[in-house]
Amino acid sequence: MTESRRKILITSALPYANGPIHLGHLVEYIQTDIWARFQRARGHEAIYVCADDAHGTPIMLKARAEGIEPEALIARVRTEHEADFAEFLVGFDHYHSTHSEENRYCATFIYKALKAGGHIAVRTIQQAYDPEAGLFLPDRFIKGTCPKCGATDQYGDSCEACGATYSPMDLQDAVSAISGARPVPRDSEHYFFQLADFETFLRDWTGSGRLQSAIRNKLNEWFEAGLADWDISRDAPYFGFEIPDAPGKFFYVWLDAPVGYMASFKAYAEQEGLDFDAWWGAGSETEMYHFIGKDIAYFHTLFWPAMLHGAGFRTPTAVFCHGFLTVNGQKMSKSRGTFIRARDFLDHLNPEALRYYFAAKLGAGVDDIDLSLDDFVQRVNSDLVGKVVNIASRCAGFLTKRFDGALSPRLPRPELHQQFVVAGDTIARYYEGREYSQAMRQIMALADQANQYIDEARPWVLAKDPERADEVQATCTQGLDLFRILIIYLAPVLPRLAAQAGRFLNREDLAWAAREEPLIGGTIRPYEALMTRIEPAAVTALLEASRESLAPTDAGPAGMAPTGAGAADAAPPGAAPGSGTSADAATAGTSAGAQEPVMDPIAETIDYETFARLDLRVARIAAAEYVEGADKLLRLTLDLGGEQRQVFAGIRSAYAPEDLAGRLTVMVANLAPRKMRFGVSEGMVLAAGPGGKDIFLLAPDDGALPGMRVK
Repeated sequence: MTESRRKILITSALPYANGPIHLGHLVEYIQTDIWARFQRARGHEAIYVCADDAHGTPIMLKARAEGIEPEALIARVRTEHEADFAEFLVGFDHYHSTHSEENRYCATFIYKALKAGGHIAVRTIQQAYDPEAGLFLPDRFIKGTCPKCGATDQYGDSCEACGATYSPMDLQDAVSAISGARPVPRDSEHYFFQLADFETFLRDWTGSGRLQSAIRNKLNEWFEAGLADWDISRDAPYFGFEIPDAPGKFFYVWLDAPVGYMASFKAYAEQEGLDFDAWWGAGSETEMYHFIGKDIAYFHTLFWPAMLHGAGFRTPTAVFCHGFLTVNGQKMSKSRGTFIRARDFLDHLNPEALRYYFAAKLGAGVDDIDLSLDDFVQRVNSDLVGKVVNIASRCAGFLTKRFDGALSPRLPRPELHQQFVVAGDTIARYYEGREYSQAMRQIMALADQANQYIDEARPWVLAKDPERADEVQATCTQGLDLFRILIIYLAPVLPRLAAQAGRFLNREDLAWAAREEPLIGGTIRPYEALMTRIEPAAVTALLEASRESLAPTDAGPAGMAPTGAGAADAAPPGAAPGSGTSADAATAGTSAGAQEPVMDPIAETIDYETFARLDLRVARIAAAEYVEGADKLLRLTLDLGGEQRQVFAGIRSAYAPEDLAGRLTVMVANLAPRKMRFGVSEGMVLAAGPGGKDIFLLAPDDGALPGMRVK
C-alpha cells in the first residue's frame, strides 16, 4: 500500500551566533537531517529550515570586545556555521538569521496580536544594574555566593552546587561578570506575556501526544507550580528588535528566537513561490516538527505554542527532545581535548563516520548519549568498512576483471532479494519513530546475511572453474544487489557514501521504493574505495588539536565561557540553566549538570588474589519483570542449575522483560546479598557494552550451561 504524500516542515533549534559549532550541537542537527532525508526518500515534501540565533547581550558584548559591530560578528559566525553544517552534510533547504526583516516582521506581528488580545502586561520590576558598564545585567552575567548552600562563584539564577534557584538580587557578594563592579538594584518598566491565560489550551496541547512522556511529565510539574508571566523585554543597550511604541525596550532574545523558524520558512517560501499561510495558518493540514535539546523544552512546549495560538497561527504537530552528549563518559572537557569543535573533527576524520555513530546511538527518548572514542573507531570500522563496504569490494573485482563490469541477467537467490526488500518496512518504521539505533541494528544484521551469502557461495572458488563463470557472475550480482538495498537504507545517514555507491553501481536512484527493483542486467563502474578504516592515531591527533584550538578560551565578559540566549539572560522558573543548541555555546548539547562524571575505569587496581576470589557463574534468566518505582532496574530470577537467585539489574534501557526469558548471563555468585528499597539482590549480573541501549548479555545458544563456572 503506497503512503500518501505528506507535507512536512522540520526545524532544529537555532545555534547561537557567538561561537562555533561543536559535537554536542551536531547530535541534534544530524538527528534532524537523517529524519528529513528519510522523509524525502519516502517521497514526501519535507522542508528543513533553520537559522542563526543572532540577538542578545552576549553577542553585543562579544562584538564590543572585538571592536566590531554586532552585525559584522553575526555575519562572520553565520558563514562559519553554514560551512560546518555543509561539510557534515546537514541539508537545510534554507538557512537564515533571526536578525532579518522577515523575523522583525513576524515577531512584531505576533507581539501586536498578543497585545490586542489582552495578553501583554506592563509593570515595573527591580533588576541588577552594572553602574560601570551602564547596563542591566542578565542573570548569567552576575556571579557570587549561593544564598542557600554558600557555594562560591555561582551564577545569578541558579547554583550548580546545590541546584537551588533564586533571584540574582539574593546572591551574596555579587559582582558583575562584565566589569567586576557590585550590581545595584534599579527599577525598570518591563513587558510580560501572560502565559497563564493559555493554561487550558496548553494542558490540552501538551497532553495530546505531541511530546515524549518524560517531557510531558516535567511540564506537569510546571503546571502544578503555576504558569508565571514571562518577561519578554530587555532594556537598552541591547542587540535585537525594538518593541513597537516602546522606545528603549527590546524583545528578549527568547521571544524572537523561535519566531526564527517562521521567518526562515517565510524567506524560503518567498524564494520558492510557496503559500506561507498554507503551512503556518491556523487551519493548515501540513505537519510541523521541532527537534530540540531537552533543556529548552520549557520555551518550545509552553511559551512557543501559546504565542502561536494567541496570534492565530498553527501550533507544532510535535516537539522532539533529545539528550546531551558526553565524550568518553564525561562532560565535554577543554583540558582533556574532548570539547571538540566541528571544524577540528572535519580536519581529522570523515564526518559520515560521526553521522553513523550518532545514528547507532540515538533513540526516540531524551536519554543522553556517549561518544566513546574507542567504541567509535571499532564500530565504524566493523560496521561500515568491515560489513557494508566489504560486500561491494568482495564482489566488484570479479565482475570488472572477468565480465567487463556486466551484471548477470538473473539473481540466483531472488528470495533473498525479497527478504531484504521486506525488511525495509520495519526499518522505515524505526526511522519514522526516530529509533535510529534500532534501524542501524537491523541494517547491520542484513549486512551480516549478505556477507554470509558470499562466504557460502565462495565466488573465489567458483572462479577457478571456467565452466562456472555464469555462477560467479550471478553470485557477485546478487551480492551487489543486496549491497544496493543496504545503501538505500543507509542513505539518510550516509548521503555522500550513498551517492558514491550509486555512481559505482550506475543506479543513482536512492528513493526508498527503488529497493524493490533488482540490480541485474546493467554494468557497474570500476570499484574505488568507498570508505577507509579510522586509524586510532587520527583520533589522538583530533584530541590534541582540540586542546590546542581551545587553549585560548573563547571568553565572553571577564573570562566567562561563551553563553547564549536563554542562559545569558535568564532561565525560566524550573528550567535548566543553559538551553541546548540555541542558548549556551559552551555547554550546549553536552551533559552539563546532567550526570556525575564516571570513574576512570583504570583509576584503581586489584591484585590477582582478590580477583580470583570472584565466583563468576553462567545463569539462565528464568523470569524478568519491571520494578515499580525504578527507572533503570529489572527484577531477574536467575537459574544457576538447581538454585535460583533474585537479582536487580540496571539493564532496563536495553531490554524489556519479555526479551530476557531464556537468555544467559554471567553473574557474580559470591557477592554478599544487598538489601535495596525494592527487595534483596542476591548477586550481580555482568554485561558488556558502552551503555544505554547497547548492553549485551549472552545469547541462549552460546553453548554455556546454567551454573557453569567462568574461568
